[in-house]
Amino acid sequence: MSTAEAKVRLLDRPLYRGIALFIALFVLVVVAGVSQGTASMLLILVQATGFALIALGLNIQWGYGGLFNFAIMGFMMVGGAAVTFISYPVNPAFWDSEGPMLLGRALLAFLIGLGVVYAARQTRRLGLRGFGYGLLVVLAWFAAYVIYRSQIDPAAAYIESTAGFIGGLGLNPVLGWMFGGLLAAVIAFFVGKISLGLRTDYLAIATIGISEILRALIKNMDWLTRGTMSVSPMPWPTPLPQALQAQGVGIAESFVQARLGFLVLAVGLLVIVFYFIQRAYGGPWGRMMRAIRDNHIAASSMGKDVKGRQLELFVLGSVLMGVGGAMLVTFSQIFDPSGYQPINHTFMIWVMVIVGGAGNSWGVLLGSLLIYVVWILSDPVAQLIFLNLSQVTQNLGWGAIPEIDSRALQMRVFVLGVVITVALRFAPKGLIPEVIRHDR
Repeated sequence: MSTAEAKVRLLDRPLYRGIALFIALFVLVVVAGVSQGTASMLLILVQATGFALIALGLNIQWGYGGLFNFAIMGFMMVGGAAVTFISYPVNPAFWDSEGPMLLGRALLAFLIGLGVVYAARQTRRLGLRGFGYGLLVVLAWFAAYVIYRSQIDPAAAYIESTAGFIGGLGLNPVLGWMFGGLLAAVIAFFVGKISLGLRTDYLAIATIGISEILRALIKNMDWLTRGTMSVSPMPWPTPLPQALQAQGVGIAESFVQARLGFLVLAVGLLVIVFYFIQRAYGGPWGRMMRAIRDNHIAASSMGKDVKGRQLELFVLGSVLMGVGGAMLVTFSQIFDPSGYQPINHTFMIWVMVIVGGAGNSWGVLLGSLLIYVVWILSDPVAQLIFLNLSQVTQNLGWGAIPEIDSRALQMRVFVLGVVITVALRFAPKGLIPEVIRHDR
């Protein structure tokens, strides 16, 4: 066997391939850090860490359970709105007005509406069936909607006209991350109860609709999220550059130290989540999930609660999406509902999981970091290429290339497509595919 063949066979092993790919990624990050600067590279790494959490959430749903979830953007927005409510400074104009009382009435109306719907659904126990039961439930939902809107609309109008929006609670952003995950879990539970019984393609369509519903709600709830006007600046759980500068640290050094502190916190959270995911998937729980994913009919015949376990995966994955979305909002210090786009906050997450290797947390981690670094660096690299080409075309008398900035930004999608094509051509199961050990 030749040396080249031995190296190829060595890289075919998942362990050695993974080590080689992570070393290559490290070299790419170092080169990018040298060219872009330490502060810029730390910014990219913090954001990549947040996206890695979200991609691990999708891997739990798709890689472990085979669940098509295209509501990633919606859960990220929920996490962003949650951390805004928890960590943004208190708005005295709201708390000193009649806004809290009006919102209390709206909450009471909401609970009354739920009671009306619940009572209507209990009529089945009294023997009501068929068309009459369905009509009663529909009328109950309509009555609940009218009761709730009769209180929330005046409350929203009053808050927007007096205080602008309710503001936040001024608590630590990490509590906001936890609340974002909790809120995403609650929404995912009800969404999963309704849609997980659907066939795979129908589930994908349903989650797309859910994502757009969540986006529309958050964008139009001006009294709660300020809608399209955005909320900023968001506080950090670690010292901001301005705080370090006030202590005598230089401007350039303050950005490096502040972002490094945030990166340490983010990586610490990622390591904890990664550890528990690996422990769970490597044990009996993981074997059960693989059995349900590969053949849910056989698993059901063995007494497994297929829908219950799928709901479990859907909720767990959504928690990470909410936490990751909250972390990204905290780091960027701005919550802008209009800034969420499917290509950035849904499609790219799917690319991370597919290219890295669905079902393998190490592969997803590699794919997340690689895709996000390539996504960000493709813009300045494309600008450099276009500027040089423009100089050449000017020298040839063909004129300069127009709108280089916008063209370079659009090259991100092209580069991402090339990465997907190359990766799937030579590694159709991902750069680090799932490895299932069979006990003899």
